[in-house]
Amino acid sequence: MFQGASSLNLDIKGRLSVPTRHRDVLIATAAGALTLTKHPHGCLMVFPRPEWEKFRERIAALPMQAQWWKRIFLGNAMDVEMDASGRMLVSPELRQAAGISKEAILLGMGNHFELWDKASYEAQEAQAMQDEMPDVFKDFSF
Repeated sequence: MFQGASSLNLDIKGRLSVPTRHRDVLIATAAGALTLTKHPHGCLMVFPRPEWEKFRERIAALPMQAQWWKRIFLGNAMDVEMDASGRMLVSPELRQAAGISKEAILLGMGNHFELWDKASYEAQEAQAMQDEMPDVFKDFSF
């Protein structure tokens, strides 16, 4: 289970270094093979390949009325491999889709990661903190 936030910088070629605490798990469970795709909230999802394959099967099985969402998730998916330095390349198309230019935030979300433009994430997080909590949290104990 991936968790925690990491501030990262993309290099001039669009690569980012996967945090050390996640590298060993990604190498052991996915041989460093990752898949990136768009997320409807404006970030990117980063899956270890075995988790992507499970997600892809669920999306592919959706009915025709979900065709546009199938295009968004499956049509924009890109397979990448971590290099020997633990870096992954984020394609120009996906960087543009998520508005990521230099500074990014990588969030562990359980079985996958979200990759956000840092400024966009901070703005959306601040807004969420000001909004009322969703009803599902009304009876949740902290």
